[in-house]
Amino acid sequence: MEATEQLVCRPVDEFNPLITTCFQVSCILVCSHIFHLLLKPIGQPGPVAQLLAGVVVGPTLFSRAKIVEEFFIQASSAKYYEFFSFVCRLLFMFSIGLETDIPYVKRNIRVIGIIAAGGSLLACIVAAPIFWLLAKVFQVTTERFPFYLVVFTVLANSASPIVFRLVAETKFDTTDLGRLAIYSSLLNEFSCVAFVCALRAFTSLSRFGGALLAALVTLALIFLNKYLSRFFNRRARNSRFISNSAVFLLVFLLTSLSFFVEYVGSITAIASCFLLGLLFPREGKTARTLLHKLTYAVNTFILPVYFGYTGFQFDIKTLNNKVTVFLTLLVILASAGTRLAGTFAASHYLKIPWNEAMILAFLLNLKGNYDLILINTPPQPKLVWATDIHNLLLTVVVLDTLIIGPGVSILLNREESGAQYPTTLEILNPESELRMLDCVYVPRHVSGHVSLISALAGLHNAPIKPFLVHLVELPKKRKSKLMYHQLEDGDQFSDEEEYGGNDVLEINEAVDAFTSETKIFIHQTKLVSSFLTINEDLCNGAEDLRVAIIFLPFHKHQRIDGKMENTMEEIRTINQKVIRHAPCSVGILVDRGQTGFQQPHGSSCTQNIVTLFFGGPDDREALACSKRILMHSQINLTVIRFIPTSSRHDSWINDASQKDEEVIMAISSVGTENEIDNAFVETFCNRYVAQGKAGFLEKYVSDGVETAAVLREIAELYSLFIVGKGGRGSCPLTTGVSDWEECPELGSIGDLLASSEINITGSVLVIQRHRHSDSDPRGGIDD
Repeated sequence: MEATEQLVCRPVDEFNPLITTCFQVSCILVCSHIFHLLLKPIGQPGPVAQLLAGVVVGPTLFSRAKIVEEFFIQASSAKYYEFFSFVCRLLFMFSIGLETDIPYVKRNIRVIGIIAAGGSLLACIVAAPIFWLLAKVFQVTTERFPFYLVVFTVLANSASPIVFRLVAETKFDTTDLGRLAIYSSLLNEFSCVAFVCALRAFTSLSRFGGALLAALVTLALIFLNKYLSRFFNRRARNSRFISNSAVFLLVFLLTSLSFFVEYVGSITAIASCFLLGLLFPREGKTARTLLHKLTYAVNTFILPVYFGYTGFQFDIKTLNNKVTVFLTLLVILASAGTRLAGTFAASHYLKIPWNEAMILAFLLNLKGNYDLILINTPPQPKLVWATDIHNLLLTVVVLDTLIIGPGVSILLNREESGAQYPTTLEILNPESELRMLDCVYVPRHVSGHVSLISALAGLHNAPIKPFLVHLVELPKKRKSKLMYHQLEDGDQFSDEEEYGGNDVLEINEAVDAFTSETKIFIHQTKLVSSFLTINEDLCNGAEDLRVAIIFLPFHKHQRIDGKMENTMEEIRTINQKVIRHAPCSVGILVDRGQTGFQQPHGSSCTQNIVTLFFGGPDDREALACSKRILMHSQINLTVIRFIPTSSRHDSWINDASQKDEEVIMAISSVGTENEIDNAFVETFCNRYVAQGKAGFLEKYVSDGVETAAVLREIAELYSLFIVGKGGRGSCPLTTGVSDWEECPELGSIGDLLASSEINITGSVLVIQRHRHSDSDPRGGIDD
């Protein structure tokens, strides 16, 4: 890389260029944080503020003053800044690769590919007349082909880091639209990278050899990382993270590869860094440590500096005549026009709504990554056209992002589709992606919840995105911080890392073992909060993650003798608060791991589970959850529907002869609810029971006593009982059951199954369907 070869202090520099560069970084960081504070209330994300900070600090504003220009813009400082920008670029591209949702990309590669290709193909055509016009104006007579590649890249490229951060900061990265934009921009950008690098590689034998060598070294490092990851995981068996020296070694290998790739030329290092992150092993402490360390550094320091330097390079003085202004506007309009037309055409083919297509088009039109690499590293810097073309295209990139960025942020904040996501399993297609949030407090909760994740994932890895959150109580007194040199190797300089004690290590080990065995990746996080408000933080987190269901642990656990013991009464209070205010459906798992439900993945025996259906929205939600579980080949599902004995004679209809309006309305609602139940059960039977995928039984009972008798008969036949919490109104089937109710949050039947009254040996999953209130579409429930 040329910048790394010129990191020397030239005699003409009045100050040490390294001091100048550090001061530039400091000013950009301070200004970007100030702009972010000012622009965040109006919905503008970090990249817009960071680009604007670079423009303000650069020659457009502050650096126009002679004293500032003499200090900031020196002969050697730009080379230092290019070097730091290069290091920033390779780290965040590795981070993006590490965070890429590979299962989602595999499932939607066709849609992503069509969206990405829509604007790029049209840009390839439009780039020809733009290239011809610019070549005439700037009298380009040599190196015309590299010039065309630069013009094509500026028109067709999407800056995936800017799209990634903009979508993430507007909390759209968990929506289908946001993820489609992120991975379409990634595919678009790396298609441009592959196209340009391939054309360059075939221009000469030496370049082709260099590209082949760089590809082989990248492939070798990918395999080496797999070995190192397993080695560091085994070495740090009794630690939360791998050591700092191990992290340094991995970053050193990444940096060395990047320098080598840039040195041999032909291809760019961002492709190698992204592939290293994409193919890095996701399970274990190594990946967790890298994400933990890189996420904060990338979001807080690396990206602000990188985006800020992009804005810093912009100089408004380059727009010094009408021809330059006209050409700048022409290229910006050509870029936006091709992207809009191509994305709308692709979206029309894929039947994507026009409002979402417009957002996709604007997001994919953001510039500022690979196009900047080509602009700042022309094939021969001494060419006559290099400076003029560089200034024009750099102006296009910066202005395009500064214009499009705020506009698309406003569109995202106003987009209603992002607020509309499945909050119940009943309306979720069994074949579509299930987003779920599992909560644990102590390590013994993990086995039951990972078993539930295993069952819901199905044998053929049905689309599922599980999040596991470790809930930790915030101590009233904070521990005193240690000095950095007092920390053990691998620890973090934060008291918060100590919260959870050894439980964190045990939970991580259990999740790592599960991931290694089943290849189901679980996204882990830790929530440290006071138990008085932890339910609010949990609900807010579930809303941000857009999960369809939250699974909570029961406040009792099974002892060695099989009895249930209460050890954390606080969990019960939290569960009661969550089921009242959750933004989605909620399930409470009564785990009897010794005698109950076990992890189906890797098991040689088949487990029998049963869904108890009494009627009502909660039971329909429980049956909808069962649809996902029965897909697993190691599970046999039986649905038992309890029907009132009196319904054979339709005696409840005769009560409608009364003139009492309230009674008639109540009977009418019951009748409507029964019709919904019948239709739901009939659909389930036609799709699953008729095909032999599930069993179905009907039990006629008259009251709660007979219902309890039936439950005692099947107490030892099933390893998992799934039932709805309630919401059935005055149901005769449960009359008398609630007389000994101990835990109302489980409902009458769930409480009976969780108690010792019927000596049940299986685990119990009690599900409550999300209730939408009139005042708040995500809040509250009707008890």
